[in-house]
Amino acid sequence: MLKEFKEFAMRGNVIDLAVGVILGAAFGKIVSSLVADIITPLIGLLIGGIDVSGLSFTFGDAVLKYGVFMQTVIDFVIIAFSIFIFIKLFNKIYTREKKVEEDPPSLTKEEELLTEIRDLLKSNKI
Repeated sequence: MLKEFKEFAMRGNVIDLAVGVILGAAFGKIVSSLVADIITPLIGLLIGGIDVSGLSFTFGDAVLKYGVFMQTVIDFVIIAFSIFIFIKLFNKIYTREKKVEEDPPSLTKEEELLTEIRDLLKSNKI
């Protein structure tokens, strides 16, 4: 069982996933700082100097901090948008490289005719 666990843990997919999770956590901290320290104060200025994270109201004995929730939603939107842009750029680069690799050489007239003859023979029309 220990041997199987070692094989599982040392697979490339697991290590790649671990690296992705660590980088994702670090990226999340960067984006959280961007939201908390730059974007949220700017939004506060736009809406009249109100600190969004301090917004709350009391309902009985409970304090509902909807400003913190709004900040978390903004954080999520920025992270999602950043990941979207990154994936879009990655796919653009990947498909460009793939198109360059996959472009088949153009056929000569003889090869085109031979291809047609082969296709006709396969369909038994000759």
